[in-house]
Amino acid sequence: MATDIEEVVIVDNTTDKRIKEPSRYKVVILNDDYTTVEFVILLLVRIFRHTTDSAIRITQQIHDEGSGVAGIYTHEIAEQKVIDATELSRANNFPLLIKAVPE
Repeated sequence: MATDIEEVVIVDNTTDKRIKEPSRYKVVILNDDYTTVEFVILLLVRIFRHTTDSAIRITQQIHDEGSGVAGIYTHEIAEQKVIDATELSRANNFPLLIKAVPE
C-alpha cells in the first residue's frame, strides 16, 4: 500500500572549521666564553641556512645581548635544529647552548 507522505530531511551543511596554526618555537643560542665567533657564524649558515651577513648580525647580537634567535619553527623542526646544532657544537668541542622556547 503506497502512501502520499513525503519524508523531509533537513541537512545542515554549515560547519565551523577552525584550523589551529601549529605552535611556533624560537631556537635561541646563548652566549658563552668558549665558542668562537667563527664557529657560531658557520653554525648559523650550515644548520639554520642564514646568509653570512645575517649570521654575522645574529652572532653580534648573541655577543652583545647574551642570546640571539637563530630561527622560528614548528616544535618538531625547532627540536631537530637544536639537536643538529648541539651535535655539531660538541663534535667541534664547543659547549654552546642552544634551546627551543615557545614564541
